[in-house]
Amino acid sequence: MKKQHSLIGGACVIASVCVGAGMLGLPSAGAGAWTIWSLLAITLTMMMMTLSGWLLLEAFQHYDIRVSFDSVTRHLLGEKVNFINNLAVYFVGCILLYAYTTSSSLIIGQLLHINTQISAFLFVALFSAVVWYSTKAVSRISVILIAFMIFSFIFSISGMSTRIQLDLLFDAHNPGGEYAPYIMALLPVALTSFGYHHSVASMRIYYGEERKAQQAIFGGTAIALFFYAVWLISIFGNLAREQFAPIIAQGGNIDVLLSALGSVIDSTRISHAINAFSMAAILSSFIGVGPGLFDFLADFFKFDDSKIGRTKSWAVTFIPPLLMSVLFPFGFVIVIGYAGAVATIWACIIPALLARKARQQYPEQRAFRILGGNITLYLVMLFGILVAVFHLLAMTGNLPHFNG
Repeated sequence: MKKQHSLIGGACVIASVCVGAGMLGLPSAGAGAWTIWSLLAITLTMMMMTLSGWLLLEAFQHYDIRVSFDSVTRHLLGEKVNFINNLAVYFVGCILLYAYTTSSSLIIGQLLHINTQISAFLFVALFSAVVWYSTKAVSRISVILIAFMIFSFIFSISGMSTRIQLDLLFDAHNPGGEYAPYIMALLPVALTSFGYHHSVASMRIYYGEERKAQQAIFGGTAIALFFYAVWLISIFGNLAREQFAPIIAQGGNIDVLLSALGSVIDSTRISHAINAFSMAAILSSFIGVGPGLFDFLADFFKFDDSKIGRTKSWAVTFIPPLLMSVLFPFGFVIVIGYAGAVATIWACIIPALLARKARQQYPEQRAFRILGGNITLYLVMLFGILVAVFHLLAMTGNLPHFNG
């Protein structure tokens, strides 16, 4: 009898894909919306992104267990749409790996007192090897990392929670402040914070069926939402809204955020725990995003599952973002925002279109069907379009922009 894989392992993979971007990007991106509106925004995003992942599973069920976006989108929506989708999938996956590699190299470089370029090479060489080995290895490492994150998270949060000031948490000293308009600029980062969709095919491969993959997706996004909510409450309860000004000015870079937290928390142990948690969040996302992009590119280039084939898939997955990380520094929140805008294509719009087309093409096959009918499809699609429009408006200076 074939051994059944644990739902916890799959949920941890999904959560690990999400958590790095959200933990490090949401505080700065949500500074304008602040506590209540930020929590509402991430909860809405979690619901929409969970549904869109389920819609992908619904479309994938009609195909071989090892297919990914490329094959299914080409068959159901045609070559032109598939080309656009492929560009979007690769752009977002590559930009996230680029962001995590650069962030990790900054932290590792400071810890080991080595050049950040060298630390970037070391980081990618070590942890991309886990992805090359197998999805099962990633699952096991993800469970360990999530456990480490929980312990470091609890330690840092327990220290920060005792210092939460309600007047800071609810911005009481600024009674006339505006918050809701800043949600529009927050949503692209929030969407990226739940951008696990390139791993949906990997989850289906892992479990060999849609139902368990569906449950793992929900479990993973729920874990991510919990982490985000507690993290935002802890940070917003310790840092005043105006203290985000230098962080935002530096593009939300992680070292600036950690420095700002360290300046208001007088405990060295808590500061170390926050740093450890941040590193674990980045690492878990790196090895979470990696398999999804790895499987997608293997399917796109038709590389086989041999050692040579997996090495080719590894090269096209990890070398481009590594080179970008070495050559170009960035502002973390800015890059995540761009990823969020492009991610709306394959995380919201394409899943809805694929599910709609699959329902038309396979009307008698209802083994796995998401509730809500066409209303669910249109809600997910509308959400994605609005997020993309918000980001374009923000880029052109036509949205309220919080500077601290």
